[in-house]
Amino acid sequence: MSDLHIRNQNKDRRLYFNRAVLAAVVATGLLLLLVTRMFILQVVDYQHYSTLADGNRVRVEPIPPTRGLIYDREGRVLAENLPTYQLELIPEQVEDVHQTIQALGEIIDIQEQDQERFFRLLDSQRRFQPVPIRQNLSDEEVARFSVERQRFPGVDIRARLARHYPYGEKMSHIVGYLGAISRQDLQRIDRSRYSGTTRIGKAGIEFSYEPILHGGAGSRRVETNAQGRVIRTLDVREPAVPGDDLYLSVDAELQRVAWNALEGHSGAVVALDPRDGSVLAKVSRPAFDPNRLVAGLQSEAFRDMQNDPERPLFNRATRGRYPPGSTIKPFLALAGMDATDVDPDDTINCTGEFHLEGRDRPFRDWLRRGHGPTDLHKAVVESCDIYFYKLAMELGINNIHRYLTQFGLGAQASIDIPGESAGVIPSREWKRRTMGEGWYHGETVIAGIGQGYMLSTPLQLAKATAGMANHGYLHNPRILMGTRNAFTREYETMSPPEAYRSELLAAISDTRWERAIDAMVDSVHGERGTARSIGFSSPYSIAGKTGTAQVFGLEEDEEYDHEGLARHLRDHALFIAFAPAENPTIAISVLVEHGGGGGSVAAPVAQKVMDYYLLKRNNDDQAGNDDAD
Repeated sequence: MSDLHIRNQNKDRRLYFNRAVLAAVVATGLLLLLVTRMFILQVVDYQHYSTLADGNRVRVEPIPPTRGLIYDREGRVLAENLPTYQLELIPEQVEDVHQTIQALGEIIDIQEQDQERFFRLLDSQRRFQPVPIRQNLSDEEVARFSVERQRFPGVDIRARLARHYPYGEKMSHIVGYLGAISRQDLQRIDRSRYSGTTRIGKAGIEFSYEPILHGGAGSRRVETNAQGRVIRTLDVREPAVPGDDLYLSVDAELQRVAWNALEGHSGAVVALDPRDGSVLAKVSRPAFDPNRLVAGLQSEAFRDMQNDPERPLFNRATRGRYPPGSTIKPFLALAGMDATDVDPDDTINCTGEFHLEGRDRPFRDWLRRGHGPTDLHKAVVESCDIYFYKLAMELGINNIHRYLTQFGLGAQASIDIPGESAGVIPSREWKRRTMGEGWYHGETVIAGIGQGYMLSTPLQLAKATAGMANHGYLHNPRILMGTRNAFTREYETMSPPEAYRSELLAAISDTRWERAIDAMVDSVHGERGTARSIGFSSPYSIAGKTGTAQVFGLEEDEEYDHEGLARHLRDHALFIAFAPAENPTIAISVLVEHGGGGGSVAAPVAQKVMDYYLLKRNNDDQAGNDDAD
């Protein structure tokens, strides 16, 4: 029997109908979901998504201000702004910042310190603000990034202004330099003024007058594309306020002459105008090139600079403390005439030795055979140690302290750049306070020739020398001479600090001042003066005093052998002077580390500086321009 199957058409019809109804319900449901979602997006959440979309297209950017320029007294540029390329990243437009930085490192040299600085700034800035990754990109790096740009949404190269110092290391210890904003900087600055700014003054004038030079940040609205790159500027909401320009009292060409005069030596030169205390030159050599620091010195290279035994980062002019040696003798001569019964015309017989009661070992003169009969004038001119040993004992250490500190020695000179050291002019109270010990007569004896505990900076010596030239009137050294407003271009002269004179120095008669100064003049122009090597050929009069500062003590039977000693054991050479002696317009101090004799090494350095300032300055404008690098 055959197996015959008969289809039930009614059943099939119901099955098809049910399936069609189910499909229609599902389709209708999906359509309703789609319509509902569209309704939510376009009606309910319209404002929210409209705002987001507009935010993706329009962005508010900070406008960094243009930093003020720095000029010398003749209008020569000491610090300027030059265009450079900078690689930047906008955090909110980058999905994985670490991965992006790593990928960028394959086409652009990004050092570890660049990354450290980037992530430090990343934490401190808003996510819509561009954060610099690398500065001063080379043309080759710009070209490589341009080829790969589509791989890095949110990353772009911008043209920025970078600081440049035309005089390089010659001016570094005056002008200072800019560096990356650190965590410490962020704690003390107004961040709103520094939006979009990555550099800040770290030393010198750049640090001292940062608020004037920096200006204030502005802001603008810009339209960007899908990759976050700026298409156009819509409007400037707040213009940036450029910083004012600064004019310094230093003469860049005089600075160059002083720098060159120290060629082959380490040391310092400070030249002041004794009439108002303005700083004409202030050299510390060796020094560093501030342009290397602005560009972002590699960590290892910076450590090498810090560990360099020649210490190029150390400002010898304002921070170096050295025994003043015999340069203090004119000041002690003045104190001796004023505070003791010593008649300046009385003579002592210098035999080359001074014996202190109760002490077997004699104090020796630099001239072993002695100077013979010596009065105060001769003692200064020939720098007789024995005379000043005895004068120191007549004065006593407290009188020595009292007079020398009236000239500003032993204290900061209050110059308008940071990091100045105080010196030491000892007294009984000072030793008791700092060492807990009493004072010994032998210490008074060697204080008479500027040795022992006595320390001063070259800047303090220059200030004291200017005070001697002014019969006791002192000015605190000042570098800023004036400012120029960024908008009006009006120049405003900064008033120099007022001169002051202590009651002690004011009470000294003009006759005594002239006797001390006459001795300084004969120290240079006299036949037996210790600085006579520069006096014979000078067409103008110089009042000066040499100094030689020991860095270690000799045994009684030892002879000082300059050539036979290691360099770090050789004496320091010093010289102070002002000129023209009858109407001073320049006062100077020179220190040559381990240079030996002040008359043979330091005095010629000062002569070159004074010659240029007094004889050639107005006729030699071109000379230094060729040397500006």
